[in-house]
Amino acid sequence: MKTKFKERLHSAWTSTDSMLCVGLDPTEGKLPVGLRGKPDPFFTFNKAVIDATLPWTAAYKPQFAHYAAAGRLDELGRTMAYLREVAPDRILILDAKRGDIGSTAEKYALEAFRIYDADAVTVNPYLGGDSLEPFLRDPARGVFVLCKTSNPGSADLQDLEVRGGSPLFLEVARRAAAEWNTNANLGLVAGATWPGEIGRIREAAPELPLLVPGIGAQGGDLAATLAAGLDREGWGLLINSSRGLLYASAGSDFAEAAGRAAKELCEAIRRETSTLRAEGGA
Repeated sequence: MKTKFKERLHSAWTSTDSMLCVGLDPTEGKLPVGLRGKPDPFFTFNKAVIDATLPWTAAYKPQFAHYAAAGRLDELGRTMAYLREVAPDRILILDAKRGDIGSTAEKYALEAFRIYDADAVTVNPYLGGDSLEPFLRDPARGVFVLCKTSNPGSADLQDLEVRGGSPLFLEVARRAAAEWNTNANLGLVAGATWPGEIGRIREAAPELPLLVPGIGAQGGDLAATLAAGLDREGWGLLINSSRGLLYASAGSDFAEAAGRAAKELCEAIRRETSTLRAEGGA
C-alpha cells in the first residue's frame, strides 16, 4: 500500500528539518552564458541546482509553463526522473495550475501523476469541487489549490465578499478543509506577500499544508509568514523560492551560489521557526 501524501509530506519536513521548496523555473535568457546554446540546457542547469540545494530542501517545484513555452517538456521529464533518482524522500510538485471539467480534468491528472510522476500538483478551484475530484482521487498524491495568490491582482477576485461577508479566498480555504479534503491530501497556495491573509487561512484550515510563494524576489516577509502560517505542530508550510536561488549568480558558479542561498534561507526558516515553537509551545 502506498504511503499517504500527508504522511510523506510530514516525513519530508522532519527528515530534512526543512520547509524550503526550490522552484525550478529556468528561463533561457537568464541561464548562465556557458549553458546557452548547449544541448539540454534546462536539464543541465536543473541538475546542478538540485545537487547543490538538496541538503537544504523538503520539496522541489518545476513550473510547467517555463518548459512548455520553450519547447523543452522532454527536459521537464528528465528533471522529474532525476529528482526521483536522487531525492526520493522529497516532495515533487508540478506547478501546472490546472483546472477544467470532466474528462479533461482526468487527463490533466494523468499528465501530472502518470506522465511526470509528481507527488503533488497545483490546481485552480474556479470551476468548483467536482473539477478537483480527479486530482484528489489518490490519497498518495497531493493537490495544492490556489487560494490567495502572491500577485497584486489577486485582490480582483480572491478578495470579493461572498456569503456572510467573507472574502472568496476564505471560502476556498473552508471548503478545502472540509468537503473537498476527503482523502486528506489537499493543501492550499497562499502568497507570502499577504501574511495577514495567511493567518486567516490558517485559522480556517488549521491542518492543511500551505505552499507559499513570494519569498525573495516578490518581497514576502519570512518572519511574518511563519508566524501566521505554522500549524499546531510547528510545521505546515512549504516556503518556495525560485528566482532568488536559481539566479543567485549568473556566472559559472551558479550552482554553488544556489546552494549557498538555499542554505541561508533554510537556516533562516529554522531559526525563526525554533523561536516561534518555543514561544507557542509547538
